[in-house]
Amino acid sequence: MSNQHFDIKAAEELINPARRKKVQPEMVVELLALSGNEKIIDLGAGNGFFTLPIAESTMERVVAVDIQDEMLGMLDDRAKEQNIKNIDRMKSRVESLTFPDGQFQRAVAAFVLPEVDGIERTLREIKRVLSNEGQLLILEWEESESDDGPPMDQRIHSERMMKYIQDEGFHAQLGHLSGDIYYISAEK
Repeated sequence: MSNQHFDIKAAEELINPARRKKVQPEMVVELLALSGNEKIIDLGAGNGFFTLPIAESTMERVVAVDIQDEMLGMLDDRAKEQNIKNIDRMKSRVESLTFPDGQFQRAVAAFVLPEVDGIERTLREIKRVLSNEGQLLILEWEESESDDGPPMDQRIHSERMMKYIQDEGFHAQLGHLSGDIYYISAEK
């Protein structure tokens, strides 16, 4: 994939109210089917667009992983502003997590997989840190022309992503949040 990182200068765009109309964090929380006691990892958490509403939906810890210190700092500031205290931040590549096997009941990988170095290896690593009944929720831009979103070379077609997921042994279901954005809910 592209192995490029999100431009920190555009970080404010991630929490722009117009983005909430296209990608509703509440729908992501709903897709995670949380009961309130799941330990969750948000991979490529950025400045916390999904992390914060997820953390509000569980009493357990939410681990926000991002490769950029600046993004994690913004997430920390936003969590403090909203008085959310169950978020742990970790600087790490998504491809090589330093958690024990089976540590999390849920994992979210939103708009990050085109940036990793090896999707197959990354999916194996995510699967490793998920518990036996764990769920991975992927959100990505469909590989189709649109006015919004990243350039075409930074998108992965939903059918191709489903193949990656199934090849790693996940049981997956594909859906769309909008015409441009799909999700895959995958169980271990």
